[in-house]
Amino acid sequence: MKRQKRIALINDMTGFGRCSIAVELPLISAMKIQACPLPTAILSVHTGFPQHYIDDYTERMVPYMENWAVNGLEFDGICTGFLGSVAQINIVEEFIQRFKKPFTKVMVDPVMGDYGKLYSSYTPEICHEMKRLLAHADLLTPNLTEACQLLDMEYPENGDIKEEELAKLAKALADKGPEQVVITGLHAEGKVLNFVYEKNGCQSIVSQPKIGGDRSGTGDAFAAIVAASLIKGESLSVAVNKAAEFITKVLGYTVELDLPWNYGLAFEEYLTELS
Repeated sequence: MKRQKRIALINDMTGFGRCSIAVELPLISAMKIQACPLPTAILSVHTGFPQHYIDDYTERMVPYMENWAVNGLEFDGICTGFLGSVAQINIVEEFIQRFKKPFTKVMVDPVMGDYGKLYSSYTPEICHEMKRLLAHADLLTPNLTEACQLLDMEYPENGDIKEEELAKLAKALADKGPEQVVITGLHAEGKVLNFVYEKNGCQSIVSQPKIGGDRSGTGDAFAAIVAASLIKGESLSVAVNKAAEFITKVLGYTVELDLPWNYGLAFEEYLTELS
């Protein structure tokens, strides 16, 4: 049966703050790919707000997944985001084993920390178990903190790292499973860099000017656009450039609006420009 391409999104659903599925779904849909959420948790606002309501969805994930299987659903892509426990990592691994077909691309965004520190909810056990997903991934998109954690390496002082060292990091990660690795959100002299590595020998750095400070959901937007581009058959280099350029443009508009950092990216104004 002829159908649209579709991506399963395993991430949390947050009502306000523009992050996770609330960012990924509209961006992927704008790129003419069907987005199919499997929530890990439901939040009123993300944890960057002073107070938040959260409903952990772990116990509901398995029957949700089993119903998809009963209905014979297939996915061209599987994208994972923030996972809050070892139990959720186990469920994601089972999901990949059950739903990955020869044509399915698995994209793992190991949302674990930033600037050399893990998020407060992350334990050494969760970090250790997250490594298991690398064996299933076709694409891995860690930031520098997460890349170091996954390899049990020290975070470089001030996050300063040379290109040849990035290449070694990316190769070490690729040796654990993924064909493609993008080390994201690197900073250098007023720029934001993404290091792109492929096992076929291709590597490059995608650079965009840094605009404003950090904002919630930026990584989710990046992962969504890259994922949709790859599912459409575009190269990794084209996908990363598209994502970086779109986010830079949206950041500029968001800064003009003077939105608080935890309100995320005002991407809605530019959705029709994605393809």
